[in-house]
Amino acid sequence: MAIDTTTSTRPTVPADTPLGPPRLSTRDKLILFVLCAAQFMVALDFSVLNVALPELGSDLGMSRSALQWAVTAFALPSGGFLLLFGRIGDLYGRRRLFLAGLSLFGAASLLATLAWDPASFLAGRALQGLGAAAIVPAGMSLLTTTFPEGPARDRALGISGTLLSLGFTVGMVAGGVLTDAFGWRSTMALLTVFALIVLPLAPGLLPESRTPDRPRLDVPGAVTVTTGLLSLIYALSTAADHGFGRADVITALTAGLLLLTAFTVVESRSAAPLVSLPMLRRRTVAWGNMGGLVTFSMMSTVVFVLTLYFQEVLRLSAFETGLVFGVQGVLSAVAGGLAAKVIGRFGARRTLVGSLAGQGALIAALLPLDADTWSVWLATAAISLASMCHLGAIVSYGLTVTSGVPDEEQGLATGLVTSTQQVGITVGIPVLGVLATTSGDLPAGVHTVLALDAAIVLAAAVLVGLGLRRAQPRI
Repeated sequence: MAIDTTTSTRPTVPADTPLGPPRLSTRDKLILFVLCAAQFMVALDFSVLNVALPELGSDLGMSRSALQWAVTAFALPSGGFLLLFGRIGDLYGRRRLFLAGLSLFGAASLLATLAWDPASFLAGRALQGLGAAAIVPAGMSLLTTTFPEGPARDRALGISGTLLSLGFTVGMVAGGVLTDAFGWRSTMALLTVFALIVLPLAPGLLPESRTPDRPRLDVPGAVTVTTGLLSLIYALSTAADHGFGRADVITALTAGLLLLTAFTVVESRSAAPLVSLPMLRRRTVAWGNMGGLVTFSMMSTVVFVLTLYFQEVLRLSAFETGLVFGVQGVLSAVAGGLAAKVIGRFGARRTLVGSLAGQGALIAALLPLDADTWSVWLATAAISLASMCHLGAIVSYGLTVTSGVPDEEQGLATGLVTSTQQVGITVGIPVLGVLATTSGDLPAGVHTVLALDAAIVLAAAVLVGLGLRRAQPRI
C-alpha cells in the first residue's frame, strides 16, 4: 500500500506505564523536525489563505463564485493523486518522492505569490496540491520507517499529529495578520519560505526507503478515480452557478459517474489496487469512512462561508477574522488531547456518532446569525465548540476504520482514512459553498448553506450509528 503506516494507529502508551519518554538522538530530532515541518507547511496551506479570499478576489478580479476554486484547485490534486503518489514512493523511493514534492510545492508557492491573473494563481494552487500529494504519504512513510515501533514511534507520531492540528490554527491567525500588514500575497510567500528552509536540510538527513515486495503501479485506477472526481466537482460547481441544463455540466456529470464506475471495475480486477473493495465491505470501514467524509466536508464548508460572512457582512478585518478562527483552533487542539480519554470511556463508535451529532447541532446554532455585533460572539462560540466535536469525529473515525483489520491490511485501512480526509476537504466547498458565493443575497445564501450542512451532519450521525450498531468487535 502507498502509505506504510501499519502501526500508526497503535494506541498510545498509558500515562501510568513504567516506561520513560524515549530519548532521541540529535539526528533523530533533525529528521523529525524536517518531516514535521513539511507536514505543518501542508496543514498551513489549508487555512492560511482563507481569511485573505476577499482581498485576493478584489486584487485578481475573481468573482465571489470563483473564490471557491482558490481552495478547490489545491484540494483536488492533493486528494486525487494521494494514493498514486504513495504507491510511487513505495516503488521508487519515499525520500526521492518527498524531495520532489517539496521542490514542486516551493516552486508552486512562488508562482502563486507572483500571480498576475486568476489563471496563473489557480495554476500555482493546483501545483501546490500536487506537491502536497507527494509530501503527505512519503513523509508519513518516512516517519514510520525511520522511528522503530514502540515509544519512539509513538512519540514521533504524537508530535506530528499535534503540529498538524497546530498548523491549521496558526494558518488562520497568520493569514489574518499577514493579509492586514502585507496583503494576500504574503500568505503564499510564507509557504515559499517554509519550503526553502526545509528543502536544503532534507537530502542529507532523510534515509531512502521503499517497500520490499515492489507492488505494481495501479495507473488505471489512479487515472479513473482522479479524472472522475475532477469531472464531478466541475459539474456540481458549474451547475450551482448556471444550472444543470448546460451541455458541459451534463457531459462532466455523466463522465464523472462513468469514470468512478470504471474505477470500481478496475479495482476489482487489479492485483495491487489503490483501494481494496473487499475491505470497503467491512461495516467499520464503510461507515467509519462515511463519518469521516461528512465531518471533513461539512466543516470545511462552514469555515469557508463564515470567512466570507465575517468580512463581507459583519465587516471584520482579516486580522479579526483570523482571531475568531484562532479561538476555534485552540479549542480544537484541546479536543484532540481529550479525544483519547473520551474514546477510552465510551468507545470509538459512540464517540464518532456523538461527535457528529454535536457538530451538526452546533452548526444549526449558527442559524440566528445576522448583521449585529453579537453575531461575532455567537459565531465564535458555536464554531469553536463544533470544531471540538469535529476533532472528536476525526480521531474516532480513524480508530473505527482500522479496528479489527488484520496487521497485513492496516496500510490499506490507513490509506483509506487519509484519502477520505482529502476527498472530504475537496468536495464540501464546491458542493455547498457555491450556494453562498453565487447567491445574490450573501446572508441568505450563508444561512441556506448552514441549514443544509447541519442537516447532512445530523443525518450522517443517525446513519453511522445504525450502520455500526452490529459492527464487531466493540470499539
